[in-house]
Amino acid sequence: MVRGDLLEEPVEAIVNAANGHLAHGGGVAGILSRAAGPALQAESDALVAARGPFATGSAVLTTAGALAFKGVIHAVGPRYGEGDEEKKLFDALSNAFRLAFERGWGSVSFPAVSSGIFAVPLDICARAYLRAARGSPLRNVRLCLRDQPVIDAVLKEMKL
Repeated sequence: MVRGDLLEEPVEAIVNAANGHLAHGGGVAGILSRAAGPALQAESDALVAARGPFATGSAVLTTAGALAFKGVIHAVGPRYGEGDEEKKLFDALSNAFRLAFERGWGSVSFPAVSSGIFAVPLDICARAYLRAARGSPLRNVRLCLRDQPVIDAVLKEMKL
């Protein structure tokens, strides 16, 4: 776990906290999309047009546009209240890590997926983050956080 800026992470790929329509308007997704430039949203729109919305728990890869990464992996996390949020969040992150591994990438960084506007409680998020990271086939998985409440929840979970 690191405190920092996801866009400055020393990894091959980053994970985006996405919705099923890959509409990158707000939160982490909006920041990434603006930094990557219009190519990222255009590719995302083309994927959704071809395949339809992505299910909660899934992950999909796009290029990184103007970003210095080899790719951006969009993990579709759950919204609080849809049920089974911890499993769905674990699945989304595990699928993201699997995509990176299948590409031959060894390092990835991910943000606090589902903890912001999707409002999944932080203790649920922390358990899913750590379980997914610990089970990843990648040699370097970084949880890049910036908000103290999320950091505190992850630190608490690490001590259990």
